[in-house]
Amino acid sequence: MATPGSPLEVSSCFCFEHLADEGETRAGSLVSGLGGRGLRWFHPNITGIEAEQLLLTRGVHGSFLARPSRSNPGDFTLSVRRNDEVTHIKIQNSGDYYDLYGGEKFATLAELVQYYTEQQDLLRERNGHVIQLKYPLNCKDPTTERWYHGHLSGRDAEKLLLEKGRVGSFLVRESQSKPGDFVLSVLTNEEKQENVDRRTKVTHVMIRFQDGKYDVGGGERFDTLADLVDHYKKNPMVEKSGIVVHLKQPFNATRIIAANIENRVRELNKVADNSEKPKQGFWEEFEVLQQQECKLLYPRKEGQRAENKSKNRYKNILPCEHCTCHFLSPTSFDTTRVELREADPDVAGSDYINANYIRSFREEGQSGDEGKVFIATQGCLQNTVADFWQMVYQENTHVIVMTTKEVERGRNKCVHYWPDLKTSMEFGKILVRNVEERESQDYFLRALEVTRLDRREHVRYIWHYQYLSWPDHGVPNEPGGVLSFLEQVNHTQTAIPETGPIVVHCSAGIGRTGTIIVIDMLIGVINRQGLDCDIDIPKCIQRVRQQRSGMVQTEAQYKFIYMAVQQYIDTAQKRLEEEQKNKTMEREYSNIQYPPMSHSRSKISMTASHSSSVMTNDDSSSIYENISIKGPKAAVSSNTRRYVLLFQFQLSWRLRPQPYAMDDAGREEVRC
Repeated sequence: MATPGSPLEVSSCFCFEHLADEGETRAGSLVSGLGGRGLRWFHPNITGIEAEQLLLTRGVHGSFLARPSRSNPGDFTLSVRRNDEVTHIKIQNSGDYYDLYGGEKFATLAELVQYYTEQQDLLRERNGHVIQLKYPLNCKDPTTERWYHGHLSGRDAEKLLLEKGRVGSFLVRESQSKPGDFVLSVLTNEEKQENVDRRTKVTHVMIRFQDGKYDVGGGERFDTLADLVDHYKKNPMVEKSGIVVHLKQPFNATRIIAANIENRVRELNKVADNSEKPKQGFWEEFEVLQQQECKLLYPRKEGQRAENKSKNRYKNILPCEHCTCHFLSPTSFDTTRVELREADPDVAGSDYINANYIRSFREEGQSGDEGKVFIATQGCLQNTVADFWQMVYQENTHVIVMTTKEVERGRNKCVHYWPDLKTSMEFGKILVRNVEERESQDYFLRALEVTRLDRREHVRYIWHYQYLSWPDHGVPNEPGGVLSFLEQVNHTQTAIPETGPIVVHCSAGIGRTGTIIVIDMLIGVINRQGLDCDIDIPKCIQRVRQQRSGMVQTEAQYKFIYMAVQQYIDTAQKRLEEEQKNKTMEREYSNIQYPPMSHSRSKISMTASHSSSVMTNDDSSSIYENISIKGPKAAVSSNTRRYVLLFQFQLSWRLRPQPYAMDDAGREEVRC
């Protein structure tokens, strides 16, 4: 028995993985092609009924998951939500390849799912309706520990540890080659060679999960991953080469499943013990963000020009001009600074305004339009009001969000850039009239008419939301008011067809402005992908900062984003639980069969089969039993339920959940 702190001899039972292993390498590369989601859509321990309940209560249209087949061990089932119904597709594992009982063949389950995720128009029902795999419904993480990185591939784990870790840094991730198992990746030293500096490498240790216990292929078995990691912190493993695998400091992840945000907040709020750094949690994550931004210097020459300096409220807060934003569009160089298009070529700087476009990052696996766009800008100065209204008009903006008062703590934050009620003001070539004002508990709503003086164009209506409950110092005590405010803003924005970006500003245009925009972006992802989607708050902020420097200015604002997302999810979960009570359910199964394919990668179409499928009542987890096509139809008795395999199994109940997102109940109608 080894004493705590002494190395454990590694027997041949211990499984040290290396990326030279073909299975890990291939699966890892394929899974990374799924947009970094990995095999987290694989649910190893659920039945067909449980899959339906998950998809209908926690997913959205296009959500999908894969699970083992209970009736045909070794095979799998792909379950896809389509509006308010669930389609189940059988996946055959022949031992040599995976396929959908016909059609294209694939070497791995990950490759099959990747292919049909990328080729959205290939998977079709007999009637021609497309079955879309859009959003993976993630399996619950096995631990809330921050060293758990979930879907991270072996290659990405090595890159992270080699670039940012120290010897002894470690993380745990899912095994890409063996779904259901895990891998402990540790940064270690290579063997010392004569006249050569000792270099670092990453050691990968397989963690098996069998019969509800975790082990590393030999030795003690543990109830949880945390217990296993704690054990090997005290009792280091030793490679056959003699290198000791020390688990010294965790390499923490920032990605979380949205529904688990309460656990992450609890972890971040933990008080450090005496052996740890005096500051960690939220401070530590925010500090990493600050250090990352110091390394990224984007050009801001326009704001530094002599003719434009007087147009900046703060001399060091200037608009980025260009940034490398691969997540925004296929091009590698995107302009984020807003330029005034009707500028006088004879007046230097007449196209300048301190404002940036903030585009919602394109979600992994998403194609098509870029999504929601904001404009983040500073509070108006007296000499920039006309430029502000010119920007609002040229961008076809109909919603302005102001998150500051004109004066706070005796300091001017923003000039009064709109006319008083029932009056009009001219700003350059634009006439603005204040039609109506309405005061709510936390904000003012103004209806403004905007007209061009030099053109005969229709009057435009602008909705001006001024949030009044943000304290002069710090952040609101609770996020409920901000969430309700954002709900109203988005309700107005979505009701206006073909509207332009929402203009958001505070004083500097980075603190409260960044906080509001990031919260809205994260809520948008959750609404589109469901409560079990992945979110990464630091990464979201980092991407927003690539478009306007300094967005989300303080640790308090950073923590407030977590609090707001947590409350939003908590409210949505409670509403879901209430909606699901006493509901009559009906479900629908589907399967897919292919005609002979004339050539590889051709479009798939369904043909009817006269096979049957039987599920017995004594095993609700048994979903499919394929009957020979030429065989007689299965008899239907009181003890069995029968489904005809015509790519659509008619079931006896249907679950029709209401949308899980915030609804419009109780929303006050705005009449101006």
